[in-house]
Amino acid sequence: MDRQSVGDIVRPMEKSLFRYIWTHSKRDQILVCGVVLVSQPFYFASLDLPRQIVNQAIQGEAFRDGQATAPFLPFTLSLPGWLGGSSWHIFEGFQVGRIGLLLGLSCLFLFFVIVNGAFKYWINVAKGVLGERMLRRLRFDLFTMVLRFTPEALRTVKSSETATIIKDEVEPVGGFIGDAFITPVFLGMQALTALFFIMVQHIWLGLMALAVVAIQFTIIPRMRRELLRLGRLRQISSREFAGRIGEVLDGIEAVHVHNAYGWERAEIGHRLYQLFDLRLQIYNRKFIVKFVNNFLSQLTPFFFYSIGGYLAIRGTLDIGQLVAVIAAYRELPPPLKELIDWDQQRLDVQVKYDQVAQHFSEERLAPILLGKDEAVDEEPLGGPLVAEDLRVADPHGGMVLDGASFEIPLPAEVALISGGSAAASITAQIIARRMLSFGGRVRLGERDIAQIPLATAGRRLAYAGIDPILFPGSIRDNLIYGLRHSPVGKFKEDEREALRRIKEAQRTGNPIDNISDQWIDYELVGAKDEEDLDHILIDLMKKVGMGTEIYLFGLAGRIDPERDPDFAARLVEGRQRLRETFQAEGMGDLVEPFDPRQFNDQSTIAENILFGVPTSDAFRGRNLAENPSFRKAIDEAGLFDDLVHMGIQIAETMTEIFEGLPPGHSLFEQFSFIGAEELPEFEAILRRRRGSDDSLTGEDRTRLLSLPLAYIEARHRLGLIDSHLKVQVVQARGLVRTEFETAEAGVEFYDPAKVCSAAPVRDNLLFGRVSYRVANAQARVAEAIAAIVKELGLLEEIERVGLDRQVGTAGRLLTAQERASVNLVRCLVKRPDILVIDGALAPFDETRAQQMISLLIELGRGRSLFMVLPNERQASGFDILMRFGDGKITTETKALQAPGPSEPNAAQAEEIAGEVA
Repeated sequence: MDRQSVGDIVRPMEKSLFRYIWTHSKRDQILVCGVVLVSQPFYFASLDLPRQIVNQAIQGEAFRDGQATAPFLPFTLSLPGWLGGSSWHIFEGFQVGRIGLLLGLSCLFLFFVIVNGAFKYWINVAKGVLGERMLRRLRFDLFTMVLRFTPEALRTVKSSETATIIKDEVEPVGGFIGDAFITPVFLGMQALTALFFIMVQHIWLGLMALAVVAIQFTIIPRMRRELLRLGRLRQISSREFAGRIGEVLDGIEAVHVHNAYGWERAEIGHRLYQLFDLRLQIYNRKFIVKFVNNFLSQLTPFFFYSIGGYLAIRGTLDIGQLVAVIAAYRELPPPLKELIDWDQQRLDVQVKYDQVAQHFSEERLAPILLGKDEAVDEEPLGGPLVAEDLRVADPHGGMVLDGASFEIPLPAEVALISGGSAAASITAQIIARRMLSFGGRVRLGERDIAQIPLATAGRRLAYAGIDPILFPGSIRDNLIYGLRHSPVGKFKEDEREALRRIKEAQRTGNPIDNISDQWIDYELVGAKDEEDLDHILIDLMKKVGMGTEIYLFGLAGRIDPERDPDFAARLVEGRQRLRETFQAEGMGDLVEPFDPRQFNDQSTIAENILFGVPTSDAFRGRNLAENPSFRKAIDEAGLFDDLVHMGIQIAETMTEIFEGLPPGHSLFEQFSFIGAEELPEFEAILRRRRGSDDSLTGEDRTRLLSLPLAYIEARHRLGLIDSHLKVQVVQARGLVRTEFETAEAGVEFYDPAKVCSAAPVRDNLLFGRVSYRVANAQARVAEAIAAIVKELGLLEEIERVGLDRQVGTAGRLLTAQERASVNLVRCLVKRPDILVIDGALAPFDETRAQQMISLLIELGRGRSLFMVLPNERQASGFDILMRFGDGKITTETKALQAPGPSEPNAAQAEEIAGEVA
C-alpha cells in the first residue's frame, strides 16, 4: 500500500455525525443490518412456539377426534384472517404422540432461544468492534487535526480542554457509533415482529399495543428536550472545569507565591456547585421521564389482562393465543424502551459531536496550513530571502511591522538587533514559519515561504525559542526527535500479527507504520549506526558545554549487564583498579568497600542487612519495615527486638534535639530519617510506651523499626551500634537472602565479581561507600574515578549511559541551561539549512552566551543562521545586522573574514568542547 499523505489522512470534520459514521462504516453497517434481518424469522418462530405448546400439546388440540399422533415440524405458510386466511402446506412434518409433541416443541423452543442468543451475541460484538474502530478513527482524526494547528490557532485553544475532548468527550460518541444504524434496525425489527405477531393473534389487541407505543414515542422524546439542554450545559461546564484545573496546575507557582489558595478553592468550589446543580436538575427531569415511560409500558398489560381475558371468557380468543400475546408483549417493552433511549442517546451524542466539531473547526482556529504530501524537497532552502511589505499588528492594534521590506542573500549569519522591541522576535518567527498571520510576502528564492511543504520546512528549518519544549523521555530521545520523520527500515514482526495490525489501521484510517520500525535517519546526520550517532550527539553536547553534565548523568545511570556484557566486565575491572589505586596512594580510608563478611559503617543498617539494592517499592524506605519477608528474616536472626529498642533510643534523642526547633532547621537535614512533621507522632509513641516495650502496638513497633533502618553510625554519630550488633547484622544477611529467594524478588544482591544492574554506574565502580569521616572525600574520590575512567577508556560508554537520563515532564528534571542546551543540540543535529535562534540563549550569562554564539557560527558555516540579540555587543561575528525602528527594517552588511582555527572564535569553541578531566 502506498504511504498515505497527510492531506489524504486529514480531512475537515463532517458537520453531521450520521454522515461521518456512514462515510466511514457503511459496509460494516450494511453487513450487520443484513444479519439482523436474517435473524427475524427465528425470532418470530420463538414467539409463536409458546402458543403451539399450550394449544396443541398441553390442551391437545392437535389430537382432536381421537387421533393418536400429530405432525411435528410441519411447515405451513398462513395468513391471518384479516388478510384473507390463505395457507400453503410445504412440509407435512413427522407423526409423534402427545408427549413426543410436547417434548419436541419444547426442545424446538430451546433451540430457537439458543439461535436468537447467538444472533444477539454476534450482533452486539460486531457493534462493539465497529464502535471501537470508529472511535479509534475519530480520535486519530482529531489528533491529526491538532498536529495541524498553527501557533496562532494554539493561542486560542487550551491544551487541557483539547486533551479532555479527545480522551473523554468523544468516548460516548464512539460508543454510539456502533448503535447508530444497527440498533434502530435491530430493535425496530424486534418490536415490529412482536407487534405483528400480536396482530396475527388478535387485530384489536395489536392495535391497542400500537396506540400505546405511538403515545410513548410522541410524549417521551418531547419530555427529554430539556434533558438535552441541561446535558449540553453540563458538558460545557465540565470542559471549562477541566480547563480551569489545567490553568491552576500550570500556574501553581503563582498560587504559592501570592497565597491565592483561598480564592482558588472558592472558585473551584463554585464551579463544582454549578456542576452539582446541573446534575440535580438532570436527575429530576430524568426520573420524571422514566416514571411516565414505565407507566405507559404497564398500561398495555392492563388492556391485555382485562380485554384479552374478557375475549377469552367469551370464547373469541383461545387461552393459547392470550398466553402467546402476553408473552410476545413481554418482548415488546424492552426494545421500545431501548429505542427511546437510543433516540435520547442520538440527540445527546449529536450535541457532543457538534461541540467537538465546533472546537476543531478551521473557521474557529484561523488559517491552518497543511502540506499536501510528505515528499521532501531535496533542494536546500537557499537563494535570497526577500520580504515585501511586512505588516504585523500587536494585540492592541499598534503596528509592530508596518510595510517593512528587506533582502538577504543566503547562506548568511544574520543578527536581528531587538533593542527592546518585539519586532526582531516577530521577524524571526516569520522566517521560521512560527507566525503565519502577517501581511505582505516572504520569499525564499522563488518560493513563498508560507507555501513550502510542511515536511520540507520541518526538516530544513530549525527554531529555538526562549521556552524549550522537551518531551518526557531520555535526553537521547529529545536530541534525535528531529531525525524521526518516517521509517527508514523495517522491524521483523510476526507476519500474522503484522497483517492484522495493518488491516485494522487501514479500516480506521490510521497509519500503517510500525512504531518498532527503524525511524532514525542516520544518513541525515552523517552516522552509520546507533553507536556512531551517540558519538555525534555526545560531541555536540560537549561543544555546547554539557560534557560534564552528560558524564555525571552517566555515572548516576544504570546499565543492563546482559545487553552490554563487555561494558559490565570493564566496570568490574575498573572496580578492582580503583581499589588498587586507593591502596597504592594511601587513600584506602576514602572508601569503605562492600564486603559480604563485614559490616559497612558508611551504609545504613537496611543496606547492611540487605547487602543489595531494592528493585521494588516494597523494599524501599519505610516500606521495608512493613515487609513481612524482611521482618521474618530479622526476627529469625534475633534482630527485631534490638532494632525496635534502637528505634526507641533514636526517637527519644530526636525529640530531645528537635524540641523547639523550626521545621526548616539544618538539623532536620542532618538527621534525615525523621522529619519535623513526624515528631508529634513519635512523641505519642513514647508516651504510650510508659517505660515498657510491651505496651507498644504492632503499628508502633513498625514505626520505630523504620528509624534504625535509615541510621548510619559514621554520619549520625549517636553511638548506637556496637560490635555485637554488627555481627548480628552480618549474620542476618544470609537469612534475608534465603528468605527473599524463596519469596518475591525485590532485591538485587551485591556480588564482588558482577555488576549490580539496580545500582548506578558510580556505585558499581566504587563498590562501597565514601567515608563521612574524611574531609573532602567526595571530591577526591570523583577525581580518582575520572582518572580510572579515562585510563580504561570507559568515558564514551559512560557518556552514552548519560544520554539515557530522563528529562521528566516538559524537561523539569533538567536545569534551565540544560534544557536550552538540549534544545540547541536537537536543532543542530538535523543540520538545518536555516537555523533561527530567538531567546534560546537567555538562560546563559553574557560570557557563556557569547561563547555559544561563536560556536553556532562556527558549526553553521555554509548554512544560514538568524539570531535575535538584545544589542550589538554580541554581533561581532555576524555578516548582516538587521535593525528595527518605527515598524521598518534596515540591514547592514559587514565585510568580515571567516575566523580561522587559531582565531578567538575557534578557540572559544574548543574551550567549551573540552573533554571531562
